[in-house]
Amino acid sequence: MKQLTSAEIRQMWLDFWKSKGHSVEPSASLVPVQDPSLLWINSGVATLKKYFDGSVVPENPRITNSQKSIRTNDIENVGVTARHHTLFEMLGNFSIGDYFKEEVIPWAWEFLTDEKWLALEPEKLYMTYYPEDTETVELWRQATDLSDDHFVPVEDNFWDLGVGPCGPDTEIFYDRGEKYQDLEDSDPEMYPGGENERYLEIWNIVFSQFNHMPNGEYVPLKQKNIDTGMGLERMTSVIQDAPTNFETDLFLPIIKKIETLGASVKYGEKAETDVSFKVIADHVRAVTFAISDRALPSNEGRGYILRRLIRRAIMHGRRLGIKDKFLVKLVPVVADIMADFYPEVKDDQDFIQDVIDTEENRFNETINEGEAIIQEVISSLEAAHNKMMSGAQAFKLYDTYGFPLELTQEYLEEVGIDVDLSGFEEAMKAQRERARAARKDSAGMGVQSEVLSDIDVVSTYVGYDQLTVETRVNTIVSGDAIVSSAEADEEIYLVVEQTPFYAEMGGQVADTGDILDESGQLIGQVVNVVRAPNGQHLHEVKLEAAVVLDQIVQLVVDRRRHHSIEKNHTATHLLHQALKDVLGDHANQAGSLVTAGHLRFDFSHFGQVTDNELAEMEAKVNEAIAEAYPVVTTVTSIEEAKAAGAQALFGEKYGSEVRMVDINHWSIELCGGTHVANTAEIGLFKIISESGIGAGVRRIEAVTSLAAIQEYKKQENILKQIAENLKAKSFLNIVERLQQFKEDHKETLQQLSALRDKMNAQAAVQIFDHVETAGAYTVIAEHVPNRSMEELRKIADEWKQKDSSDILVLATSRDDKANLLVAVGQDAVKSGIKAGDLVKQIAPKVGGGGGGRPDMAQAGGKNPAGIREALAFAKEIISK
Repeated sequence: MKQLTSAEIRQMWLDFWKSKGHSVEPSASLVPVQDPSLLWINSGVATLKKYFDGSVVPENPRITNSQKSIRTNDIENVGVTARHHTLFEMLGNFSIGDYFKEEVIPWAWEFLTDEKWLALEPEKLYMTYYPEDTETVELWRQATDLSDDHFVPVEDNFWDLGVGPCGPDTEIFYDRGEKYQDLEDSDPEMYPGGENERYLEIWNIVFSQFNHMPNGEYVPLKQKNIDTGMGLERMTSVIQDAPTNFETDLFLPIIKKIETLGASVKYGEKAETDVSFKVIADHVRAVTFAISDRALPSNEGRGYILRRLIRRAIMHGRRLGIKDKFLVKLVPVVADIMADFYPEVKDDQDFIQDVIDTEENRFNETINEGEAIIQEVISSLEAAHNKMMSGAQAFKLYDTYGFPLELTQEYLEEVGIDVDLSGFEEAMKAQRERARAARKDSAGMGVQSEVLSDIDVVSTYVGYDQLTVETRVNTIVSGDAIVSSAEADEEIYLVVEQTPFYAEMGGQVADTGDILDESGQLIGQVVNVVRAPNGQHLHEVKLEAAVVLDQIVQLVVDRRRHHSIEKNHTATHLLHQALKDVLGDHANQAGSLVTAGHLRFDFSHFGQVTDNELAEMEAKVNEAIAEAYPVVTTVTSIEEAKAAGAQALFGEKYGSEVRMVDINHWSIELCGGTHVANTAEIGLFKIISESGIGAGVRRIEAVTSLAAIQEYKKQENILKQIAENLKAKSFLNIVERLQQFKEDHKETLQQLSALRDKMNAQAAVQIFDHVETAGAYTVIAEHVPNRSMEELRKIADEWKQKDSSDILVLATSRDDKANLLVAVGQDAVKSGIKAGDLVKQIAPKVGGGGGGRPDMAQAGGKNPAGIREALAFAKEIISK
């Protein structure tokens, strides 16, 4: 066996399959592009679904990749098992209707055993197969010359996601030797395919040859496919003879760095602390790559998962004795390890560290909040003489605040309280079931459609230069069949030899228009255009007259609508560059929609966008419009375009030839859409809204040209209406009138405040007469409805000056909320009464929590009905 680094293994895989005629597909973004069924890219095949389901025909049916992937469904197993990860790389080779078993099995054997490649010892390899798939085992025998004990039938070797492509598979196992087996223990699972550490699965090859239909029937596929997967982390552990994946060069440098950041133990000293090292190393890899792909921490969706990974890593750092921020210091280590294949992580290092630094600061505050919640629960349990925290409460601390169960148990052990572990497991199980159901709903690939894939005629788009074309009809699709003619009133799809109609793509909507016969009579209206699997423009047509195959027709694009779309598309390019100039290079496009009426632009940004920043962006775009910059489109190679500084849209795939749109060397992007010839054609640009739409993604909507003028007219009319209501002479006098209203309002508030102070003083006089005795102390405990917390504090200040009692407990209710205030005199504080302790014990009665100093504390809650009980409980505690 050769000694190889993880980077060498990855490159060797890609080089091998290139030698077999495969195209190398770059690793796609972890954030799925145009696939709402997935939260993360979770396998090597996930980005190739469009090829397997027939919706797109690849340029080369042979594809290989090394795809970064994330799975978080069993996050609690990370660090506990030898090979469970959140982020992993899947090495894959794929055949879309090209080669099949006869080719891939000998190739697999060549890659594994040939001296030029991995050079594994043949006798250490074992293959499992589906028992009914006798063809596969015979091909393995012919390729390997191994004895029959190396081929193991396994009933589970059938890859099936429920509906869509499926078929038998064969798994390849490597025998790591007796040192990974307890020879004194007769393990019934000690065989290739069993649950053990000796025989390790390194490769799975799926023979996708059936379509699992919705009715349960298995129908042979028209084209048979190959889908394989080899985990880089696992193969690296085999090549480097590492006990687990964490002792390989993919993880060990991170673990060694963690040891230097304040850890009180070393890796390998204790099994329980080793888990924390592994969790941190695993999670920081996932977080680094996810943020590089512009997933940002939030409280929902993938942003929530990202935040949870960061918080789990921090908590495990605390278990290692690391008190200071440390995750940001691990990002450069991850970037260095992966630099050969993922240079973008190194390029994005500063941005990634900024995001993680913000999260670490935020979580340090959250930890304090979580600790306060635990203390509230403890106070509540002790007050009720309960020695058991519910599983639901423990799970909320785990799920929401990132508190591991063990940490919660440590806090509770100090005060003699246990956790309902069965209840915790039930809550955890319910969460797993929800995640499993979500995966089941979205895992399928879809049943292949053959009709559109069968369209193999030539169709050329000429709409960059022409909006009217005379051409020939070469395909008619009606219903689910290719036909030779169609009648009036039918809705059909047409393919023609040349078309000026843009097909919806890259966020730009399709062109619409008319199809005419040679005499100029209307045949039908083009209502939409999409791309067929082989790339042809598929025109959706509502027929007014009959059409036949090979008929000569005129295609006429709606010129005014088309030009409006072009204005908005060019404006998105200007806006994209303005965003980067104002907010920073991290503000990348995360989606767009370009229509005739408006444009919508989504971008990555983890902070708020201020009004001043929006105004600056708008000004930059309008300045570019006023300068009348030429918009130059060039067809060039991807290498030359990038050398010229062109921005590739995040997550998009590009061929060897690309269209580069250059606007005065200020905005340079790769784009297949249509654009104006000069920015002056846009006329005017106006932002109409900006908002957050998800995890670290914000949206700007804007209009151009006549639509922008209409927006300004609408705003002008609003100003006129405001002026009328303010009785201003014109809307130009609005500011002056508003200033006067502001001054009048200020005076009214001052008068109101004086009246409230007078009312509070009168109320205080009455309250201070209600002195009670509780044990050794004098107490005033009163409910004063409809007061603010500020007003309660003013009453407490007056109580302090008058020294009316030893202790003051006030409660108020307003808008379905309750507030409590506790004040304690100096003598009472010295004798052991603390306002903070008292308010923590009574706050649960109003459904809340709080805290404060020994002499003054406050709390809030959502149960005003509990105020009477809270005041009574306060007196009971004081008396004891």
